[in-house]
This record gives sequence, C-alpha cells and structure tokens, in this order.
Amino acid sequence: GGVPNTLFRAPDGTFDYGAIYTLNKASEVGSKMIMSSAINNHLWVGGLSTYNTKIGQDIDFYGGVDLRYYKGTHTNKITDLYGGNFFIDATSLRPLLSNTDWKTKKLGVGDVVYRDYDGFVASEGVFGQAEYNKNGLSAFVSFSGSNTSDWRYDRFYYDAANAKSKTANFMGYSLKGGANYNINTNHNIFANIGIISRAPFFSGGAFLQSTTSNEINPNAVNEKAFSAEVGYGFRSKYFTANVNVYRTNWIDKTLVRAINGQSQESLVANLQGVNALHQGVELDFTSKPMKNLEITGMASIGDWNWQNNATGSLYNSQGQPVDINGVVTNTPAQMSVNLKGIHVGNSAQNTAALGFNYEILKGFRVGLDGNYYGRNYSYFNISSTGTSLTSATFAQPWRIPDAITCDFSANYRFKVGEYDATLTGNIDNLLDAEYITDATDGADHTWKTATVFYGFGRT
Repeated sequence: GGVPNTLFRAPDGTFDYGAIYTLNKASEVGSKMIMSSAINNHLWVGGLSTYNTKIGQDIDFYGGVDLRYYKGTHTNKITDLYGGNFFIDATSLRPLLSNTDWKTKKLGVGDVVYRDYDGFVASEGVFGQAEYNKNGLSAFVSFSGSNTSDWRYDRFYYDAANAKSKTANFMGYSLKGGANYNINTNHNIFANIGIISRAPFFSGGAFLQSTTSNEINPNAVNEKAFSAEVGYGFRSKYFTANVNVYRTNWIDKTLVRAINGQSQESLVANLQGVNALHQGVELDFTSKPMKNLEITGMASIGDWNWQNNATGSLYNSQGQPVDINGVVTNTPAQMSVNLKGIHVGNSAQNTAALGFNYEILKGFRVGLDGNYYGRNYSYFNISSTGTSLTSATFAQPWRIPDAITCDFSANYRFKVGEYDATLTGNIDNLLDAEYITDATDGADHTWKTATVFYGFGRT
C-alpha cells in the first residue's frame, strides 16, 4: 500500500542514475542533481559526583551533581556530481549573508552544501534519592533539577559576526516515588508515581529550524509528563508474572512541522500546547515447566490519544515570522489543528510476545520468539491542511495492518582455556513476513494515499 515515489525511478523501482547523468550532461550551468554526504561528529564530556549516607537505621540516601557538555558538528559535503563538471548552489535560501558570491561559485566534490553548523548543549544538575526497606516494605523518593543551555554556531547561513546564536536556557525537574510490599514469598503489590518537566529538544524545540537558523523558538516550554501505575506480582519456583495498569499524561509537547501555505518555499508551523494521554494494562511472565525449557511472554493493551486542539505560528526556514504567502512580517500567520481524540500514531498500542528457549545440549540453547503488533495508526499529516491554513479537523488516521513476526536464536557457551566464550546466531523475521512499521496519513485516510515504511525482511 501507499504512494510510491516514481521520480527518477526505473520501471523495476530502482534508482535511475542514468537519467540523472543525462540531465546533468545536457546542462550548460553545471549539475542539476548531485549527491552529498551528511557528516555528523559528536563530542560528549561530563562529570559526576555522588554522596552516600544513612539516615537512621532504615533509610539510605544518595545524591550528587551531574555536569554535561555536548558539541555536534553537522555538515554536508558533495560526494558525486553525477557526470557534471561543477555545481552552482544558486537556489539555497541564504538571505542573511551580506556577500552573495556563493550564488555563482562553482562547487566540486568535497565542497559544503545545505548546512555547516555546530550545535551545543550544556547542562548542570543535582539529584538525590532516599530508599527505605524494612519488614517486606521497600519505598523510595527521588528528585532532580537541572538547567539546560542550547546554542548553535552557523558557518553556512550567517556572516561571522552573527554566526553564534543567543543561548536558550530551560530549567527542568523530576519528582518520583514508589513502593513495593511483599505480602508473602509468592505475592507482592507495587505502585509508582512521578512528574517530569523536561527541557525541549534542541531540534524541533529550542530552535525553530535547528538545521538552517539561529532563531530561538519564542514559544518553547518544557514538556511535562505525569505518570502513575499500580501492579501485582506473583513469584514461584515454576512461574513468575507481573501485571500493572498505567496512565501517563504528556503535557505541552512542542511540534514543529513543515507546511506549504501559499508560498513556494516550505514554511514551518510551530505548534504549542499539544497534550496526549497514554493509558493501558501490561502483563509479563516467565515459566520454567521443566529443567531445560523456559517460556516467556508479554501482552500490552493501550489506548493513546491526543487530548486537545493545537495552535501554532508560521515561520520561514530562517526562523523569521511570515504570513501565509511566506512574506516576513512582525506578526506570524496563525493556524490551528484539531487533534482532540485522534490516535497517537507510529507506535503499536497493542503488543504481545511469546518465546521459547530450550537447552538441547549442555551449553547449547535455541530460542523461538513470536511478536504481535496491533492497533498501530499512521501519523497525522499537517500538510494535508492544504494551503488555506484554516483550522484543520482530522479524521482518524489510517490503521496500519496488524503484523506478526518470528525470530530464531541459538547460542553455545564453552571454555577456551580459562576464559568463557559464547557463539551466538540470530535470524530475525524468520518467516520473512511483509509488514509496515511506520506510516504518514494521506488525504483520504486509507492505504491508497498513505506513505509507509516497511519492516526488514529475513535478516
């Protein structure tokens, strides 16, 4: 199902490189199409300091300081001109550069196109946890607080004087608590509750367009989650199981999505205040009916929906507020998306698994696992609002067909002198089932207009 991409495709569906070579060789102004390689280099540095102590006879406490620094360098370099002698990047949107020589500069293999920037994230945090354990009751309370700072340095879209962005700072926190009570050696009950306030992600959160713009998202707020669960556990020599009921409210999710508007340029819709409710029941178990056989299983039934209608403002790729025609203005155009009651997409809400692991010979085990994925909905597509930017009311998105896969594994443990060694082999999707993992909803909410990603075959 779905809509196949036929641009520069041969009849058998493979990429038609010959057509691209023909196009480029016929051009008198250099290659019309090229290939570039995305290069991403990452540097992480951190420091952690902890403190442990005992409060009275029954409470253990530990806490500390957590410092982190990240730098990511992201660039694209030309790797193939596809038969052309050079490439002129005249169509890039780089209005903030005072020098316009780039519009006529002939580029070759190794030259930079599309992006060249550094992204920085630094955080400073504290954390602590107290644990209590006595007479079959164990409980804990934990907390954390942190400041996250985001900034970027852009060498492609900005002159040196404006290459560094302002710094966006976000305070975050978490508070969690939980308890488990062992009724006897076979039965226990447990409960957990917590709230998290998380800084927006660098991309699609702190910055309106982190790949091409230094403009900070003026409406970025922390994403919050309030979650609670209660459950029951059973333990015995031959059978162990847990069952729990959960409910999680996601609050103030930020969504940054591309949309056309009435402009030839792709615009950015910055949606705020998007909430989602995830709730359901989960079961997992392990059974050992005989010495060499272990049976595992799980099942999860969920109900995940968007809870409210979202509103947002319109910006161009440089993060400037624009009207529906893409013209820069002081007051950005507004749009609303009526999402209330729409299923959260691209994650199966009902899942199940059943596995068998058997020791054929001493040290040699084989396993077979079956997996079920159901009630997986395609993701809503803001672009289906068209070009009017009027309120878009979504119907329920297309439901992706349920899928079942089987995986096989084998491993052999043995000694090599004094050392332990293991040989492992896996065959994923043993029966080579064809199934869809992700999809974006289409105009009529059916398979005919959805765009899809298929799962891997037998590997």
